[in-house]
Amino acid sequence: MLIRLAQRFARTPKNPISISITNRLFSVSSSLESFLPIPRNPLIKRPSQTHHSKPNSQSSHQNQDEQNPSPNFLQRDCITICNLLKGSYNNLSPEKTLETALDETGIKPDSTLFQTILPHFDSSPEPFLSLYKWAVKQPSFDPDTFAVLIKQYTRAGMTSTAIRTFEIASELDSSHYTFSISSLFETLMDSLCKEGHVRIAYEYCVERRELEPGWVPSVGVYNVLLEGWFRLGKLKQAERLWEDMKTENVAPNVVTYGTLVEGYCKLRRVERAMELVSEMKREGIRSDAIVYNPIVDALSEAGRFKEALGMMERLLVTESGPTLSSYNSMVKGYCKAADSAGASKILKMMIGRGFIPTATTYNYFFRHFSKFGKIEEGMNLYSKMIESGYLPDRLTYHLLIKMLSEVGRSDLVVQVCKDMRVKGHGLDPATSSMLIHLLCNIRRFEEACVEFEDMIRRGVVPQYLTYKKLFDELKVAGMHEMARKLSVQMSSIPHEMKLPNTYRGGGDRSQEMRTSILRKAQAMSDVLKTSKNVWVPSKLRVLSKEPSEPRIDKQNVRRFSKDVKGV
Repeated sequence: MLIRLAQRFARTPKNPISISITNRLFSVSSSLESFLPIPRNPLIKRPSQTHHSKPNSQSSHQNQDEQNPSPNFLQRDCITICNLLKGSYNNLSPEKTLETALDETGIKPDSTLFQTILPHFDSSPEPFLSLYKWAVKQPSFDPDTFAVLIKQYTRAGMTSTAIRTFEIASELDSSHYTFSISSLFETLMDSLCKEGHVRIAYEYCVERRELEPGWVPSVGVYNVLLEGWFRLGKLKQAERLWEDMKTENVAPNVVTYGTLVEGYCKLRRVERAMELVSEMKREGIRSDAIVYNPIVDALSEAGRFKEALGMMERLLVTESGPTLSSYNSMVKGYCKAADSAGASKILKMMIGRGFIPTATTYNYFFRHFSKFGKIEEGMNLYSKMIESGYLPDRLTYHLLIKMLSEVGRSDLVVQVCKDMRVKGHGLDPATSSMLIHLLCNIRRFEEACVEFEDMIRRGVVPQYLTYKKLFDELKVAGMHEMARKLSVQMSSIPHEMKLPNTYRGGGDRSQEMRTSILRKAQAMSDVLKTSKNVWVPSKLRVLSKEPSEPRIDKQNVRRFSKDVKGV
């Protein structure tokens, strides 16, 4: 890396700063001015004041920013700094240093300002480094600016700029910053992997090892890369990295093993995860719930409850002991296996050991009741939750609504939706639409209209299908005034007017059904008239011994099938 950076920053013997850097500075200033519609002021100079006393330029700049917090001020500051950085190598007066000129601007450096300026100096970072040396002396400057920049660039998908930011930071003299290069490199690796750029992070790590033969990635870097590969499901790459870690004699820690165990469990390799736990014990590394919980979850998902309970017992002798997540994993596994009795035992066990069940714990039961149509059990548990003071979350209500809707208990659905509102969980658009349809089905049109009006009041545009169903039902019921008001409400907001092909409006549809049947019958008759020997009864084929027995015309059969399907 040092060789590469030295080649980038090579200087000519005549000029300490290369001509390309100067040209770059000129191009930066001109590009910013062409992009930002702001009049260019002379360097450092401020508008003349009409007051008798001339205020301090720094306080004046601060007051302007506080009174007018506009992006224009950020753009103006960028132009001012770029002009100063250009002038420091060209026409800045000898008696005035760059730091003095920057101080006189009154600009307060922050990560946003650096993020705006850095891309314009990525190929000639020396002016930017001078700016940073001045910025670290300012009281308003955050020493973690480079870490913030790296995270912002990776989040925006600008991976090369994020890497370049780290390289620029690594070129700074250690006396000018308070951060650690090793921790900043871990931040770079972590940011890249979290955004899914694991391969880029790994390749840059390999490149750095080649450029700096004595450098070895830290255990933190290995942990981040391992987690990234497992998150992408790349088992071979993760195992290869684990072998590289052993080859480099980098000692793993509990986080390393926790990452490996969780990764193998997610890939359904729980046996390998259990082997790693035994390896931890041989290495003298204490395991905790972070290591055991993924194994408990994987064993419970697979229905291996005896082994999962064995892992729970092993957790009891550790310092941390089982956690709420451990018990929730067991409850989830039993519910998935349709063993509500076993799940109830785990629930009693966790309460007996001082753990308070959460909405997540009970939601596993509601999923089980919904899947197997156990309405009575589900509603009893819901009543006990409310009576015991447990607060259901939004998912709890959605599971209850789904369970009741599938068995046609519209009255209970309406009651649950009201409880959901009372508990502070507003209805989402899908739930509101479903509630309106259910209210129409049980002919509670007034409540349906109130819910429809509430959707519009909350800024939610109802689906046109929901509006049309409610409008048609009101017309059929003879509630014309309410239908008129509904139409006025719908016309007051922009909306689409598309309906599914399967929708049929209200009213008597018997005539339409008769017409459809007659049309299909006529089409079938036409096909039979034009197709000869479409089929022969099986008895006739068996009784007939003559070689002249007619054969089925396969082409006509295929055409007949297509015509019938198209009817």
